[in-house]
Amino acid sequence: MNNKPHWNLLLSDFVNKNQLIKTLLSGNSTGELAVYNNLKGILFSDITIQQFIEKEEQYDTLKANSNRKLRSFSAGEQKKEFLKYCLNQKPDYIILDNPFDHLDLASRKTLADSLEQLSESLGFIQLVNRTEDLLSFIENKAQITDDSFVVKPINPSTNPTEKTHTTQIPKPLHSYEGNDPVLVKMDGVSVSYNERPIVDSIYWTIQRGEFWQLVGPNGSGKSTILSMITGENPKGYGQELYLFGRKKGSGESVWDIKKNIGIFSTSMTQMFKRNHTLEQMILSGFFDSIGLYTQPTILQKQIANQWLEVIGMSALKNKSFLQLSLGQQRVILIVRAVIKHPPLIILDEPLEGLDDNNSVLVTDLINLLIQETNMTIIYVSHRMEPALKPKSIFELIPMETGSIGKIKQQDISL
Repeated sequence: MNNKPHWNLLLSDFVNKNQLIKTLLSGNSTGELAVYNNLKGILFSDITIQQFIEKEEQYDTLKANSNRKLRSFSAGEQKKEFLKYCLNQKPDYIILDNPFDHLDLASRKTLADSLEQLSESLGFIQLVNRTEDLLSFIENKAQITDDSFVVKPINPSTNPTEKTHTTQIPKPLHSYEGNDPVLVKMDGVSVSYNERPIVDSIYWTIQRGEFWQLVGPNGSGKSTILSMITGENPKGYGQELYLFGRKKGSGESVWDIKKNIGIFSTSMTQMFKRNHTLEQMILSGFFDSIGLYTQPTILQKQIANQWLEVIGMSALKNKSFLQLSLGQQRVILIVRAVIKHPPLIILDEPLEGLDDNNSVLVTDLINLLIQETNMTIIYVSHRMEPALKPKSIFELIPMETGSIGKIKQQDISL
């Protein structure tokens, strides 16, 4: 019988989670979490999985699985195999840091079932940012809102509500060439790697002003499809792939394609290490640079400040980007991606790792882009967010011959 307690901890984005984890693992917790101080803990997170993969590459003998390296598994399989590795270390408890991030629904259920079974023999401290991710079998539920790390009861009355904007989105500085309503067309595109089929006969037409969600299980080929759209995948040559009015391989450069696309992915947040302000980060979108290294024009500054008004952050314009909450950073990076009004915006899991309040901040901005611009948005996520209503969903369905694509039309009249 397990006598170790379990905790669901709902964290605000303003909490220094890394320090909280260090405090727990070092045995320096206070209050109700002090029960873990004399126990052996281990961290289960996307970061520790990535660190393990990097060590696997350096030291060939280090493997979570005796037959395969962790890198060769899908995201769901990686978490399953790394959990086995953690158990082999014989811990008293495991810290689960947003364990369901980047997992499809089936993988989420599989992991949750495994954790419930394991809860009979060891303790769990789950750290999550979204209320919906709280594990149902853990009775102790609390929230931590600041770096005192004091656990408090979860207040159900603080559910975030969607905000409205009174300021219109700024007009683009320059208009993009081309009046073709079709931005991307895949007419039977197939991709294989080392004779292993990834996607098979994909037919997908993306037109100006549409709002799509791209879904599919882990390993189904979503990243492959996105790399075809951005022109980065050499597998696009010789196929019926049309990007912004030109067939792939007809003499265009990758830059010719990318100038039409604004991209946000969660990994981008880690790319910005220098001490740039909010205003400078937004302005860098005019130059497609990682930070601002070119003197902006007066008009560019005016547009950046108009965007700060739209997202309600004018008072923070001179604050360091690195001092923002994760949600605020996401909003700034999305604005950076859209400031030139490119025809196509790709938002790759923009809500992963955000708390409930900051999720509203980001979804509100996405909805504003849909309402007030003619930009096309491809939104990539396993979650179906109630506040986001894409008109169409492109679903990748794994098959032995490679994933096939299925289009679902959504009723957004409600």
